[in-house]
Amino acid sequence: MSKVAIAQIKSSINKEENLRTAVSMIEQAGRGGAELISFPEFLMAFSPASQTPEDLAKIAEAVDGHFISTLREAASKNRIAVLATIYETAPNPNRVFDTAVWLDALGDIAMSYRKVHLYDAFGFKESDKFEPGNAVPPPVTSGECRFGVMICYDVRFPEMARMLTLQGANVLLVPAGWVQGDLKLDHWQTMIKARALENGCYVIAPGQTGNIYIGHSMVADPLGRMIVDLGEREGLDFADLDSKLISETRTRLPLLANRRADVYARSRNTDLP
Repeated sequence: MSKVAIAQIKSSINKEENLRTAVSMIEQAGRGGAELISFPEFLMAFSPASQTPEDLAKIAEAVDGHFISTLREAASKNRIAVLATIYETAPNPNRVFDTAVWLDALGDIAMSYRKVHLYDAFGFKESDKFEPGNAVPPPVTSGECRFGVMICYDVRFPEMARMLTLQGANVLLVPAGWVQGDLKLDHWQTMIKARALENGCYVIAPGQTGNIYIGHSMVADPLGRMIVDLGEREGLDFADLDSKLISETRTRLPLLANRRADVYARSRNTDLP
């Protein structure tokens, strides 16, 4: 059994203010006995529509910059793993990477992932400010769990969740800033449950609240049951991840074992352009 903390915050435009909030939440999660705390997308700062790509790029940092270095100290001090998100500097001076960074309980950087699928949908165009990543790192092992990481819009692409699961993930982490809009909460809830159910895994989905975001940070279990939903409030909640439930679910509902990879392989060249 592993205990995780899920953080729901309303990031301000002030990077240092958000950093102080994150350190405080790491301390709180550590006192609560969590082995991991997962933060939402855009932890570093809220980027309003009026902010230019050039101005956003000015607050971006390297993965070994001040923001992550401060969180590394907090992770080590509190003996807790941390999944945090930053605006990472990119080769294009007018773009940034939307990056998730895994810090282990010793404060070491175990993994970083640059968001692959940019949210160019529903009137948004993240590609005006962001540079897409082009690789998905393998799951990170922590105790009995193997954590695959996606970011927000990635959850709409089931092939990415399945790929991570086939690489051994039994927990999917999906930090998000899910934008408000018609049916958007329904979409969010449905996809979190679906990714959990179809892969027989936990899905931990911390989200932004306030500003333009829906909140509703969630944890779904391997049978698609919602066991945490923070609504629209800021704060922390906790969930216990039961590796036995994962094993039992994958035995009783063997979706991974019942895949017909031989058939899929014969059809792989029939994708629409």
